[in-house]
Amino acid sequence: MSKTIIELQHVYKKYDDFTALKDINFKLNQGEFYTLLGPSGCGKTTILQTIAGFTDATSGQVLFDGQKINDIPANKRQLNTVFQDYALFPNMNVFENVAFGLILHKVKKAEVAERVHDALKLVQLDQYANREISELSGGQKQRIAIARAIVNRPKVLLLDEPLSALDAKLRKDMQYELRSLQQNLGITFLFVTHDQEEALAMSDQIFVMNKGQILQKGDPVDIYDEPINHFVADFIGESNIIPGHMVRDYEVSFLGHTFECADAGMRPNEPVEVVIRPEDLVITTPEKGKLQVKVSTQLFRGDYYEILAYDMQDNEWLIHSTNATTDNAIIGLTFGPNDMHVMRYNETEAKFNSRLETYEE
Repeated sequence: MSKTIIELQHVYKKYDDFTALKDINFKLNQGEFYTLLGPSGCGKTTILQTIAGFTDATSGQVLFDGQKINDIPANKRQLNTVFQDYALFPNMNVFENVAFGLILHKVKKAEVAERVHDALKLVQLDQYANREISELSGGQKQRIAIARAIVNRPKVLLLDEPLSALDAKLRKDMQYELRSLQQNLGITFLFVTHDQEEALAMSDQIFVMNKGQILQKGDPVDIYDEPINHFVADFIGESNIIPGHMVRDYEVSFLGHTFECADAGMRPNEPVEVVIRPEDLVITTPEKGKLQVKVSTQLFRGDYYEILAYDMQDNEWLIHSTNATTDNAIIGLTFGPNDMHVMRYNETEAKFNSRLETYEE
């Protein structure tokens, strides 16, 4: 059974009249890769800072290895943080940056050299010890920041959007390297990002956040295939979300048609929302389609076409297909029971999203 290394119990963080965190509860097991995912301002960095000791919780408990650490200073906690801007010292070379924490803790000179070499080797920069920070690329600086964090042998590594400053290709390369590094080290990573693709690619478990709350926790497949509400479905990847009602178990109705689905446990005629991912829609002829839509535009994305279409009730449909179509064409769409995910309709959330969309327009 996995050992719990960090636990947050009923954690709140308030700034005057603003509540940044609302009743946060979760456990992080030793040796796993966790991600806090959500839009800017949702509270994910505040959680990281609370665990690190840079921010005090207004109430609630932060436990590390079963012990309360609310009152323990940041520099006494057995964890390290990699910041978005790397926070490297420009007046020190690579070796000196990585060795800084060890020297501060008065580790013997020979051990410092050995541990710095090992840390740089793990991030594949062991030949860069004498380089100046100004001579490094963005990706190399990011690796040095990680080496400086792991050289202290922390039990937990906190990463605050460390890939955000990198270009798209390097960012993808570093996703592989970070995941591989975490598995090799066997320590707990808690990663903060607003990038859904990044979270899905690297994580063992994802916490989806919005407005200071954790809305859903699960592995990447569960989060993507079984979103708990409208926000999660809309935020994680791209979705077609259609209002409807549950006819009975395994039957749902929307757009005037009843379809077989894979969901059950709701009341007959209960209002619901149906999620269908763009890649789960198959284009066919109008007469063979379960729905008919008119193509508005299409964009070539390299390995697929992104097609925007509208049904007869003017609902927008996003379709990902390896086959091209033509603008203004009438096409059919097919999908199976397992291609739909039925969620309970949340009237409060729907009103908020409607107001938000009106404001953004």
